[in-house]
Amino acid sequence: MRWGSTIKLFVLLTLIAMVAVLAVTPVFPKDKVPWLPLTDNVNLGLDLQGGVHVVLEAKDTDDIKVDQEKMNALLANIERRVNAFGAAEPVVQQQGERRVVVEIAGIEDPEAAVDSMVRTAYLEFIGPDGEIILTGADLKDAQESQDPQTGRVQVNLEFTPEGAAKFAQATTRFVNQNIAIYLDGELVQNPNVDEPILNGRAMITGYSSLPEAHDVAVLLRSGALPVKVEVEEKRTVGPTLGQDSLDSSVKAGIIGVTLILAFMITYYRIPGLIANIALLIYSLIVLGLFTAFNVVLTLPGIAGFILSVGIAVDANIVIFERIKEELKNGKSLRSAVDSGFKRGFTAVLDANVTTLLAAGVLYFLGHSVIKGFALTLFIGISVSMFTAVTLTRWLLHLTVDTRLIKNTKYFGA
Repeated sequence: MRWGSTIKLFVLLTLIAMVAVLAVTPVFPKDKVPWLPLTDNVNLGLDLQGGVHVVLEAKDTDDIKVDQEKMNALLANIERRVNAFGAAEPVVQQQGERRVVVEIAGIEDPEAAVDSMVRTAYLEFIGPDGEIILTGADLKDAQESQDPQTGRVQVNLEFTPEGAAKFAQATTRFVNQNIAIYLDGELVQNPNVDEPILNGRAMITGYSSLPEAHDVAVLLRSGALPVKVEVEEKRTVGPTLGQDSLDSSVKAGIIGVTLILAFMITYYRIPGLIANIALLIYSLIVLGLFTAFNVVLTLPGIAGFILSVGIAVDANIVIFERIKEELKNGKSLRSAVDSGFKRGFTAVLDANVTTLLAAGVLYFLGHSVIKGFALTLFIGISVSMFTAVTLTRWLLHLTVDTRLIKNTKYFGA
């Protein structure tokens, strides 16, 4: 027996068990160890945590005709508005010539989100003579705030240098007169100018709550929509339905993986046990990558992950069958392991590369739902190449070097 290899194997298995427990169990406070547990930091998609799916269509008007330039501006504007909701990885993409598909997961008020997306948000400052002084194009920033003393809620406006010059000139001209503020053609405020305003700032008051002022500030910051849009389809997924889908998926995954683990140990004995350990490490690495790259996990994404688990196990099965053949031919354990990995590597490489190519095509040419499936499948297969070919081989060598197991029947032969 080689005690050095035995100690290495024991220490390694202990560390793997500890990391597995820490990664999936909330042992420590998240504010002190923010990456624990990994499962709590994976972003969930619309179908798993609820949200809203909206299809918008751009419409021609007498003044503005829809073209690709207008669609590009519309996409950028809606994306700015959607990002302001703070949702994890929202989907905003063009579909066809005039449609925009928007998916936002985990928002509390889907109706307000849709209203904010389709609202034109055209800002105008109009003088007492009916002349337009400023528009939203002259706006640099808009932020909501609340006076701690009076409780008054307002939206603070900051103009561009050109806008500030226009506003200074207008407020100087219209001292002791009113300058009306319109949003989408509706009068929101008609303040009196007490003195010239030269700092390029103004405010809009009269809001009942800070969230209401926040929504208006978001619209003003994102700018007016370049074209008219209408809601063609709106589908809301409740958080309860999403949680049911997540629970069912997790349950199915646990049952499937448990059967795989039991089969590997029963049929392949020691190599099967090592494959299961490698599969555990594989799962931790994949979850870590999901967290690191902010992957949004959807139902198709879970399917892609579970499929990649099956492919990872399949790679081990191909290699273990080669090892069994080498053992039946009378080779020693160490030689059989080396030959088995050498003979099985080509088949494993071919299968994984072709699947990676298919996943790449699905990701770059598919719809958002297909992209989630393709991305998780791509990450899973890439990691499985490491765990099946490199990690499993190293663990098998380490096990053989301990000389604790000498009978080939424990290797499935």
